[in-house]
Amino acid sequence: MSIPPSPAPATIRPRFDVGVIGGGILGLAVARRVLQVRPDARVTVLEKERDLARHQTGRNSGVVHAGIYYAPGSLKATLCRRGVGLLREFCATHAIPYEACGKLIVALTDDERPRLRTLFERATANGVPGVRLVGPEAARDIEPHAAGVQALHSPETAIVNFAAVTRAIAAEIAAAGARVLTSTRVTAITPDGSRVTVATTTGSHTFDRLVICAGLHSDAVARLAGGSPDPRIVPFRGEYYVLRPERRFLVHGLIYPVPDPRYPFLGVHLTKRHDGEVLVGPNAVLALAREGYDWGTIDVRDLAGTIAWPGFRRMARQHWRMGIREFSGSLRRRAFVALARQFVPDLADDDVQPGPAGVRAQAVARDGALVDDFRIDHLGPVTAVRNAPSPGATSSLAIAEHIVARVALE
Repeated sequence: MSIPPSPAPATIRPRFDVGVIGGGILGLAVARRVLQVRPDARVTVLEKERDLARHQTGRNSGVVHAGIYYAPGSLKATLCRRGVGLLREFCATHAIPYEACGKLIVALTDDERPRLRTLFERATANGVPGVRLVGPEAARDIEPHAAGVQALHSPETAIVNFAAVTRAIAAEIAAAGARVLTSTRVTAITPDGSRVTVATTTGSHTFDRLVICAGLHSDAVARLAGGSPDPRIVPFRGEYYVLRPERRFLVHGLIYPVPDPRYPFLGVHLTKRHDGEVLVGPNAVLALAREGYDWGTIDVRDLAGTIAWPGFRRMARQHWRMGIREFSGSLRRRAFVALARQFVPDLADDDVQPGPAGVRAQAVARDGALVDDFRIDHLGPVTAVRNAPSPGATSSLAIAEHIVARVALE
């Protein structure tokens, strides 16, 4: 009597550990995408604050950008358009309000018309739906209190609460088995062959793959993993006023200026928010700390690091006039409101009151150039997001797809 062969033992797949540094919308989006691609992975998110979305994610204007400004073919253009669709779908699934209130980019003078035409051509090349150039009368049908000789209308530019989106992602990944560890500051990163050990204030973790999404501290954390010092994050504070409730009727959606290519920042604009507030701003002044949300917050080490960076000094020499103008707007409400009044002439000095502030993590190269496109570096088992400025929040779910597709999850 023959004895049948024993069945082959089942193959046991070794546990695969993935770490993500950063509890903003991008870090959580990366964790979510890892679990979509490899549901059996053990995913751990490390966040130094006690709550999620405490910095750029929770302090931005809430605009879901349509993809108007970005060079066709760039990561920004591609991932913004993809990100809009993913974000809209996510919000619908999780019952998060998403309002396509529309944006009007206003040319104040005939000299700005060619730049507006260029924006229209970029938006069309990027596949932004519904964009059109309109004259003054049509513009006033959209924004009755707006000025200008011509405007670009983007009807599907939207607003959302990005902090609420982040919390919803966190709940989703926690239900899928991920760990989200807050009040956990990273102190050291030690790659060791195909794995990497991360020391934190609450203990040590070893991962097969690590993704750094550290926002305002992305350069410093990347350097812990052996990354280049170039580019360096230079923090710029954006200060807002808000319209008094009885004057919110002056703005129906979003009213923006035509970008001036001589300057690195967009300039003051008027933005309806998801909560009904209307923001006026921001300016852009050098923050005296990575998390310097007011003039009283100074971190000597952060400030010294900024000033010592050759790229900052080169950038400052090039844009010092703009810096003086932005500094003036920070200290004088009348000067600030005067910039916004160009677009909404009925706006009075007393129509605004102090509002929130955020800090933008602007990557500056050693030669003084502002890094414009998304930048993602790969350092063995470590992937570091070095630059994810606006439209980073809009694009977050698509950036996560892009990153995870390039990380070997085996």
